[in-house]
Amino acid sequence: MRNVICACCVKCGREYEAKPDLTNCECGGILDIVYDYDYIKTVFHKEDLSKRPYDMWRYRELLPVEADTPAPPLRVGWSPLYEAERLAKQLGLKKLWIKDDGVNPTASLKDRASAMAVAKAREAGARVIACSSTGNAASSLAGNAAAAGLETYIFVPSRAPKGKVAQLMTFGATVISVQGSYEDTFELSKQAIERWGWYNRNAAINPYLSEGKKTVGLEIMEQLNWQVPDYIAISVGDGCTIAGLWKGLKDLYAIGFIDRLPKLISAQAAGCCPINRAVETGEPWQPMEENTLADSIAVGVPRNADKAIAAIRESGGLTVEVTDEEIMAAQKLLGRSCGVFGEPAGVTGTAGLKKLCQQGRIPADAAVVSVVTGNGLKDVANAIKACGEPISVPSDMDRLLAAFSEREIPLR
Repeated sequence: MRNVICACCVKCGREYEAKPDLTNCECGGILDIVYDYDYIKTVFHKEDLSKRPYDMWRYRELLPVEADTPAPPLRVGWSPLYEAERLAKQLGLKKLWIKDDGVNPTASLKDRASAMAVAKAREAGARVIACSSTGNAASSLAGNAAAAGLETYIFVPSRAPKGKVAQLMTFGATVISVQGSYEDTFELSKQAIERWGWYNRNAAINPYLSEGKKTVGLEIMEQLNWQVPDYIAISVGDGCTIAGLWKGLKDLYAIGFIDRLPKLISAQAAGCCPINRAVETGEPWQPMEENTLADSIAVGVPRNADKAIAAIRESGGLTVEVTDEEIMAAQKLLGRSCGVFGEPAGVTGTAGLKKLCQQGRIPADAAVVSVVTGNGLKDVANAIKACGEPISVPSDMDRLLAAFSEREIPLR
């Protein structure tokens, strides 16, 4: 790869050749892909993008793939960025955009990482890919791998929502439901991957996956015509997504596509917030229990905490914790003001943004992007709990009028 120099350990600084089957450093640290920005500047210009397909692969010069590696079959990326004027007014913000990544093929941002995993697995000559996941990474891997003709073994905690498990089964994955926490699930997947030599899609083990996730940041900047917002809010679980987002923004700054960097807003569930707690206390992160209905970010032992904490601090960003009640309120708020249906973990960034605005921690003249990382259809049970059941009546106008009256529904 002409555009890549090496992979470097964020813990000890050791450098590795950027082979397709990289995992962690021997010291246990996570690797970071290092690019040759001077070279990239000579071959990649904003004008080049006008001739390219609207997907994550339009930024190939900033991605760690060989020039002849084909893009996987599913179209991942270029999700819509909606200007949310009504919601901005409700929150007291000058400008607000919602990046709806729930429209990706398997309905989450994780498709970006899984598409990269499929591309690198092909480069490695692998036929089987495996991972552990609370749900979204699993379904995205199963779908992207199925389209590419690769076999998958997926490990999920037994609490994973049925909608996500249904996706896995539909895509033909071999699914192992682990009776325990996400940490238990991760450990079993790690042992199985080592035993059978499967390609490892676990995002905090495989350094290429954050490179796929970073394309959400590249898109946001291009969709805003390279005008940098003041803040970008996103939900945080194991730390891979916020770390990837920050890496993409720094890449664009390094090659001169943007002239400054935004501040990140790290939103975690109050019942599981080890990364935010470490940033706020200045102490090393400590494991936490996974007490939140936002299953996709219920990660008590974050595997990419170092990169995530560094990203929040480097950006001069903010941390915020939200309760499950605040998360579900944000789900309704997004749906009713923007027409965007996000799952609990997917709307946690918006829940955090709302809370920060209420606390006066975001200036009223700020321009903000909030990323919705997953679609609400992945967890309809909690959506129904938050919004209630529909009105049920027989085909009788009098009964309908009575139902309207009981619920004090205004008729216009």
